Amino acid sequence: MDNRGNLDRIEIILCDTQDGANIGSVCRAMKTMGLTHLTLVTDRIYDDERVRTLALHAYDLYENRQEFTDLRDALKDSVLSVAATRRTGKGRKTSRVSPEQLAEHISAMGDGKVSVVFGCESNGLSDDQVRACSMVVTIPTSDKFPSLNLSQAVQIICYSLFQRLRPYAGEINTVTSERVNAAVSSCIADLEAIGYFKNNDEKDFTGEFLSSIMQRAGMTEGEVQRMEKIFSKTHKIAQHKEKNK
Repeated sequence: MDNRGNLDRIEIILCDTQDGANIGSVCRAMKTMGLTHLTLVTDRIYDDERVRTLALHAYDLYENRQEFTDLRDALKDSVLSVAATRRTGKGRKTSRVSPEQLAEHISAMGDGKVSVVFGCESNGLSDDQVRACSMVVTIPTSDKFPSLNLSQAVQIICYSLFQRLRPYAGEINTVTSERVNAAVSSCIADLEAIGYFKNNDEKDFTGEFLSSIMQRAGMTEGEVQRMEKIFSKTHKIAQHKEKNK
């Protein structure tokens, strides 16, 4: 799943939104962050002009929306459903992630639609709606005034997703784990050839260390090749010095 696909797989679900103007604001918040799939769970009828006034050039998201009357029906084809709520309590999940952690989680997932679910302006999501979702995302806020309005909450989470999942021009592609392992084997062989290791335990530890560092760094092919060159050149220099003794 590339980053462009990751953004396109995100769906924002609004449950029983009370004011069409807020739906319009959500459409604008979504579209500025590259998200275009909007679903409404409600039996309300909204004033289209109130939606349009706040949506501006993002009104097409509302025009192309899906609608359901039950959240569980809306989530049937989602591989991951995320309840956006700050309230805790029995039946509201025992763990929660931040918007940044959610973006990381989605980035590491396989294919399929991801739904982020928001409740109504006055009460947020009900316990049953939270139970219908597979995980909870919470936006950290001040204890002095923790409440965010609907479009603000959507904007923050959409921004976090966009920052992590957006496609970049000339985007850097990191190498696979298999490529990292091959590079590590090459580097270890060069170190072994110059007598760097005292024993096999040190050799194994060094291999694990290099592998961990290179994978966490998210290195490109060019960077991996440069790393291999440093070790191979060290080996060649050691050989040259040995010959000239």
